[in-house]
Amino acid sequence: MTTFQPRKPYTREELAQLYPKQLELQLVQIVLRHGERSPVSPRFQNTGLRPYWPYCNAARQLTSVIMATTDWSKWDELKYRRRLETFGMDDGPVIAAGPNGEFDAVCQPGELTDKGRETTLALGQRLRHLYVDQLGFMPKLIADSDMIYLRATPLSRALESVQQAFWGFYPPSARTADFPTPTIVTRTPADETLYPNDGNCRRFAHLSRAFAQRAADRWNDSEDMEYLSKLFSKWMPGKSKVAVDSHPRLSGIMDTINSTDAHGPQTRLPKEFYDPKARAIIDRIGVEEWYAGYVESAEYRMLGIGALMGDIISRMTGSVERNGNDGLVEVGGVDDDLGRGRGGERGIRLALSGCHDTTLAATLTSLGAFDGEKWPPFTSHIAFELFHQKNWTAPSTVPARISSSDEEFKKRDGVKSPSWWTSLFGSTKNTIDSPVPQPEGIARKSMEELSDQQKEALKGYYVRIRYNDKVMQVPGCKAPGKHLEGDTTFCTLEAFKSIVDKYTPKNWKHACASNVDAPSFPENPEPAGYA
Repeated sequence: MTTFQPRKPYTREELAQLYPKQLELQLVQIVLRHGERSPVSPRFQNTGLRPYWPYCNAARQLTSVIMATTDWSKWDELKYRRRLETFGMDDGPVIAAGPNGEFDAVCQPGELTDKGRETTLALGQRLRHLYVDQLGFMPKLIADSDMIYLRATPLSRALESVQQAFWGFYPPSARTADFPTPTIVTRTPADETLYPNDGNCRRFAHLSRAFAQRAADRWNDSEDMEYLSKLFSKWMPGKSKVAVDSHPRLSGIMDTINSTDAHGPQTRLPKEFYDPKARAIIDRIGVEEWYAGYVESAEYRMLGIGALMGDIISRMTGSVERNGNDGLVEVGGVDDDLGRGRGGERGIRLALSGCHDTTLAATLTSLGAFDGEKWPPFTSHIAFELFHQKNWTAPSTVPARISSSDEEFKKRDGVKSPSWWTSLFGSTKNTIDSPVPQPEGIARKSMEELSDQQKEALKGYYVRIRYNDKVMQVPGCKAPGKHLEGDTTFCTLEAFKSIVDKYTPKNWKHACASNVDAPSFPENPEPAGYA
């Protein structure tokens, strides 16, 4: 399946089962794969497939920020139309054209297409229907985005996808007229952990090559690969056989098949490429090549996706402690010495992260929750939902959970007593003019490092994962005492954190530069999804 086909909205009966009355939703973190795109590299031009696709109408109306004067307080925008230039027959410059000679709306390799914008916009609208219209978890109208954490990888298709999803979730009609500019957090490629970063993690690159080679050794001479070669070899360079490590690689063939299948008839491959049996073979081998390491190796999990999972856990525990580690500090939401945002928010409620297929599959596989799944379609998403048990009484040493209707700080009887935020970390009134505060607390500490009070603070909280609206099971949460009574898919926060702690790196960059020449495969089984 190339494009995710969403199910109908949950019925009232389904909602009652999915969101039990005894639990209150507190934080939702969503990682979403970008929408449909053009292939990351032109392939199979010998089939008649054109290298340039006319599906990117955003290129007709791009906008850049311009310094209007030497006064840095004054900025303007330059709107322009993009055209791609390439080599002509004699190496002279020519404008790249689509299948019917189109010069405008031509996509760059790997660019989010019009279809991709449509599906990510629709994803945001579906998420709004669930979390705003059906559950009432998020407000219908917002005056700022301080309760929303937005992040994307450095690739433009991920950034544009999260922007489209945010727009679908909160369109202009759901924002006040003076709605301020939202913050979107990004990283440089060298620091990026929102996808498995083999380009900037030497040890992980070594491991991923080893597992890819193992897949090649296992499958290259198989009957399945022979079947693929019979279909595709006539279009391979030199009519060579198809292989995991052929040129193009099997994963590259899959990329072109999926990208062409998601778009119009002008950019289609010969019908043999869409043979159902062939696609099933490619998908199965591709999943093994790219993701078996997360199933079998704790080091693979740590280097490939552990840093991201550590971030997800940090935001959960930050939401429990209400200390800014939930992402409030990163988005600039701390606006006063009570630790509140511009609209009075005291914590992040929704996080949207634009990422990639490798992010989603690695995340689920590292938790032992991807067994039997296919390669993530375009615009797939994972929702990590944090719940609080309504009848649970927090210990007196732990800041009480603050609901959206709490009036505690609105009236102080004329006396402004210090908040728990101020008493712990001091005033953050001048956050903009001073270094970003670094809240202490649980964050990335392992369960073994926590004090009894910190461990107690995590009780009464549960984590549930939905992948493309399907509830997923973490195997380590099935044991007695590690889940909500009667439903093993609601993992206790302590159990979920304990599982993730096992592969959260203490220093990702140091680990990436260590053990480079060590064996690639673990001596003993290291199954995913267990503490």
